[in-house]
Amino acid sequence: MTTSAPAGLLVAELAAAAGVGADTIRYYERTGLIDPPPRTSSGYRRFPPETVDRLRFIQGCQRLGLRLRDIGDLLSIRDTGVCPCEPAETLLRRRITELNEEVARLTALRADLVHMVDALPSQPCPDPRPGTWCPPVTTGEGGDPDVLR
Repeated sequence: MTTSAPAGLLVAELAAAAGVGADTIRYYERTGLIDPPPRTSSGYRRFPPETVDRLRFIQGCQRLGLRLRDIGDLLSIRDTGVCPCEPAETLLRRRITELNEEVARLTALRADLVHMVDALPSQPCPDPRPGTWCPPVTTGEGGDPDVLR
């Protein structure tokens, strides 16, 4: 009597089908994002074909910037057969807020960089004072010197 190997995909096959690395699959298994699959008699893991869909869901969530913990929560709800739309909306709205804050931070950083570039002297630069990377630059008519550090 021969025992057939469990049906399913080996780690490398699953990785190729989902477009991720084998180490990613092992990590997701360790963190509980994907269930440990049955093993062959020789110890190879055989993942069910529907694991490809699960990996694509995880990748889609990651592209949106969701954290793995949040993705795990959505998967847990999805696994019960209940639509995860309501908690997903909450997570996505939070992500939008985070992105808005990041855009504001980057906009302010850009403005600071433009100001620094505009304030650089157009004439040959004298040697900088100790502790600075650029000599003092006047900010305009009667302005106090602004030291760029």
